[in-house]
Amino acid sequence: MGVVTSPLNMSEGKTPSGRARGRLQLILILLVVIGPMLLATGMYKFQFWVPDSRSYHGEMIGNGQSRADLGVSADEQRWQLLVSAPKSCGLDCQQLVYLARQIQIGLGRDASRASHALATAQPVSTDYQARLEREYPQLQRYSLDLGKYGVPSQGKQDAQLWIVDPHGNLVLRYDARVKGKDLLNDLRHLLKLSNIG
Repeated sequence: MGVVTSPLNMSEGKTPSGRARGRLQLILILLVVIGPMLLATGMYKFQFWVPDSRSYHGEMIGNGQSRADLGVSADEQRWQLLVSAPKSCGLDCQQLVYLARQIQIGLGRDASRASHALATAQPVSTDYQARLEREYPQLQRYSLDLGKYGVPSQGKQDAQLWIVDPHGNLVLRYDARVKGKDLLNDLRHLLKLSNIG
């Protein structure tokens, strides 16, 4: 009489290598799914493989600060080019106000999605006030609360230009040395990416 091999006996002989193959497949699937998340978390925590280049020219304000934290009380629902002057609005401040207006005009068909504004802690001179009324009819004017201004501005006392999103969040900051083309490119990029405002 010959020995009869049942299918059960044959499968028992292949079980160890079949289990090993199944475990290997499970590990590979987990690595494909969880691996990128672990890599991204490690890159963020330990700052490796992070590109040094950036596509914007201003200083990114990525900490959730708002226009109100800057010391400006406003209810603007569009993107805003906001010039802040903690001291008197001198030549740097006036240059930034001019630049803000030119940038808004330079947006072309998107000009209605943005506004320009000036926030000062001190009243402007009589001559400059007359010039603003004559040459900047759409310029929004706000008072600047110096008690709040110090934190977001990191204590800088010179005039600054801020890009503020329609929710009032501070996005980018520039000083008086900013080039108009760089600022315009940054704002155009933000408007292109944004569905708001």
